[in-house]
Amino acid sequence: MGSNSDIFPADSWVYKPPIWLRNGHLATIYPALVRRITLPSPYERERIPTPDDDFLDLDWIRAGRERLVIISHGLEGNSERAYIQGMAHAFWSCGFDVLAWNYRSCGTEMNRSLTMYHSGATADLACVVDHAIRQGYGSIQLVGFSLGGNLTLKYLGEKARPQEIKKAVVFSVPLDLSAGSDHISRRENRIYERRFLRSLKRKVIAKKVQFPSLDTTRLDEIQTLRAFDDRFTAPLHGFVDAEDYYQQCSSRYFLKSINRPALVVNAANDPFLPTACLDPGLFEDAPFASFEKPALGGHCGFASFKNKPWYWSEQRALAYCLTDE
Repeated sequence: MGSNSDIFPADSWVYKPPIWLRNGHLATIYPALVRRITLPSPYERERIPTPDDDFLDLDWIRAGRERLVIISHGLEGNSERAYIQGMAHAFWSCGFDVLAWNYRSCGTEMNRSLTMYHSGATADLACVVDHAIRQGYGSIQLVGFSLGGNLTLKYLGEKARPQEIKKAVVFSVPLDLSAGSDHISRRENRIYERRFLRSLKRKVIAKKVQFPSLDTTRLDEIQTLRAFDDRFTAPLHGFVDAEDYYQQCSSRYFLKSINRPALVVNAANDPFLPTACLDPGLFEDAPFASFEKPALGGHCGFASFKNKPWYWSEQRALAYCLTDE
């Protein structure tokens, strides 16, 4: 393998999309609808227990390498999403084993407990990291998208974490969950919000089958993510209400406590993110966390056709993680 500068020349760190992908909505939707990834080998599924008698489904691509990347998906995503598989393929190609994990209720089978997942459920990420360390990995990189990016940053900033974790790179992160929740309810973003709500409501109905005492009355009347979080996410996971959940779990409040190099990349034209999530000032007192705001890229988009099959986000993540090795 060549040097980092050989693989990723400095000019590749500036995102320059095709002219027809300059619109934030198109940059978001196009990769989700069109991109298809052929993994270097099929995922190997492993189910691990959690301390509260539930389980997490992990998807591995491994060959006994010393380095590992752990990839965390976004809201209502899973390890099969193109942005996850694209990142997995890129890191594998540069000498990493890969672990893409599925949050509770996001795998192929509904989880056992009444709780599911949320933006601050770092105990589950800790469970995944600790399991990977027990497999013998001494160098671990964390990559997260959207909700998974918030989760990753909160995990790193809560308390001291294992020394095996070397760096983190996160994309399209709702650093301020309250502002983000309100922003996605704007008229121009309702198409995304309705899609998320349909999926989340289906899961609540499935939970009702498992736990008949769960009150699902007036579920159909919920029209916003904030209302859903207020009615279900918050009380099911020990928060007073949606605002309490947002305040306790927003990664903006954990940035200054992070003690590993962490890169946050949020596009200025991301339709999901309000100005509160695009403020470089949030990082002024965060010595280990750095922030980049490309003008373009959309939400978990960053499509690129110069270095097929990799997208710019994959090139940027690798360039950051491989620097100074």
